[in-house]
Amino acid sequence: MEWLAASDYWLGRLVFQRGLAVIYLVAFLSAAHQFRALIGANGLTPVPAYLRLVSFRSAPSIFHLHYSDRFFAAVAWSGVALSAAVLAGLADLVPLWGSMLLWAVLWVVYLSIVNVGQVWYSFGWESLLCEAGFLAIFLGNRQIAPPVLVLLLLRWLLFRLEFGAGLIKLRGDRCWRDLTCLYYHHETQPMPGPLSWYFHWLPRPLHRIEVAGNHVAQLVAPFGLFAPQPYATLAAAIMIVTQLWLIVSGNFSWLNWLTVVLAASVVDWSMILASPAPAPAALAAPVWHDALVVAVTTLVVVLSYWPVHNLLSRHQLMNASFDPLRLVGTYGAFGTVSKVRVEVVIEGTDEPEITADTQWKEYHFKGKPGDPARHPPQVAPYHLRLDWLMWFAGLSPIYAEPWFIPLAVKLLENDRATLRLLAGNPFPDTPPAFLRARLYSYRFTTWRQRRATGAWWDRDLIDEYLPPVRLQRLS
Repeated sequence: MEWLAASDYWLGRLVFQRGLAVIYLVAFLSAAHQFRALIGANGLTPVPAYLRLVSFRSAPSIFHLHYSDRFFAAVAWSGVALSAAVLAGLADLVPLWGSMLLWAVLWVVYLSIVNVGQVWYSFGWESLLCEAGFLAIFLGNRQIAPPVLVLLLLRWLLFRLEFGAGLIKLRGDRCWRDLTCLYYHHETQPMPGPLSWYFHWLPRPLHRIEVAGNHVAQLVAPFGLFAPQPYATLAAAIMIVTQLWLIVSGNFSWLNWLTVVLAASVVDWSMILASPAPAPAALAAPVWHDALVVAVTTLVVVLSYWPVHNLLSRHQLMNASFDPLRLVGTYGAFGTVSKVRVEVVIEGTDEPEITADTQWKEYHFKGKPGDPARHPPQVAPYHLRLDWLMWFAGLSPIYAEPWFIPLAVKLLENDRATLRLLAGNPFPDTPPAFLRARLYSYRFTTWRQRRATGAWWDRDLIDEYLPPVRLQRLS
């Protein structure tokens, strides 16, 4: 079945596979470092309790067979090791079936983590990684030419990702239609980065150009992905440039990097590189592999009914999976843009009684805004899951319902695993006697304020979020 082979895209496949291995590596590191505090047996939302509520059919995961923190750690660190091995080229050194097995193990293991991750793994880039990881199983290695059908499925994934994001913006906040959303977004996005302050203070006409450029990248360019070359490369290049702009202006975990990696599979690298390396000698793909590729393509086409229906619906969902294996999902982001940044600030005191003169010490997080003088850090592509959920908690207490009180309990106990998620512990010797949370509005300082104070943020107290509580009351 020679028509299935796309020999000219061997370099695009190489870039995609190596890039995907890097993202897998980061994702497994994030899981290994943070799971005990978030979803461990004594975490904020423990996996064992969750597994008692869901069936294997609704949330397929190897952890239905067995769960312990030690087992989860072994699985996550095995994912780190396997990702690193694939990044180093192991998948190209083994037979085709061995390469497929390596990619399949990565997919099964990460899907297993996502399906028990609950609210901490509810972000679109989790399903996106699962979907891209599934397609990578069938992309082959250097022993065969890239299968054209799998390359088309990657383009279909990229199309749904970008076009879905574009549609949800047009259907959502009016500021996307009047080109003013970027007046606010750089300041109110979940986790600003080192350059977000500078992006926020760009001239407003440039912000309008940013929004218009975003519409072109998400509503026009996706159709070019299915055009002949060089137009497909041009469409992919527009998306890559847009994603790089987002990477330098904020922290969105590996969403933007994975989008870049997907777009790289579309690029005809022979057009760009002055002296492209010759394609490696490839054998004809075995019949069983061609049959699998055709079967997977048919499956994705059938499962695409619901994502397409969602794209055409006036009640479009932003990020959703329609099957428990997360094979074909729907994507989108920032259908609504916050106009004011609201942050939950947690404080504690070791004083035995609360008075008007009580001294409160603030807990600082690794990524989210807290101390107005601290420069927003670069975090992405790493994902600080608690920091992201704290942003949602500021939007509404409903988002914090399953985990915020357990978080307060852990801080009142000086729980080591939980404190490792934070930038520091203001009570290193003994736990605080009381804990409280307050709601602040945050604004980027102006150029004049920054020169005068050195601060990146200006904040005002809005309200009490959690009144002073002690451990005995919450236990």
